Amino acid sequence: MKRFFSFPNPVNDAAARTVALGVVTMTVTVLVTGWVWILIPLTYGFLARVLAGPKLSPLGRFAVTVAAPRIARTPAFSHWERLVPGPPKRFAQGTGLAFTTATVITWATAGWGAARWILLPLLVAASLEGFAGYCLGCKMFGWLMKWGLVPESVCEECADLSKRWARQGLVNT
Repeated sequence: MKRFFSFPNPVNDAAARTVALGVVTMTVTVLVTGWVWILIPLTYGFLARVLAGPKLSPLGRFAVTVAAPRIARTPAFSHWERLVPGPPKRFAQGTGLAFTTATVITWATAGWGAARWILLPLLVAASLEGFAGYCLGCKMFGWLMKWGLVPESVCEECADLSKRWARQGLVNT
């Protein structure tokens, strides 16, 4: 059971970016159409990915089994195919869960007019991840490690970037 409720480490960045683009698509749809019901699968997806990685998330399964393998074979996007540490990506999914949960609670208590503004930071973060490969949640995770709020043992590769650089062939080992 513990293995089932785990998050992959490392994570294929092509899959992570595909998930982010799915989040962008759902978030824009909610904001443009006002179809607040889309918050249900959006929030569920974040919860599922925090709990068990892509195993319980339809968007995560699509990203891992369909999109990422195709991206790897597409020359224009093959640079997306790289392995990155899992713990910061799980933290980023948790941040997305916090934003979508706050949106649902605000919508239920204060109405859609107030709730929609909570989605804007999520849209920015998911857009940066999906389109540019820059993970704000991962950056925040790094700051938390630097400040001692997240122990280095949670992500030893994050604490020592030379391991990641060596794996990507950026330094001699």
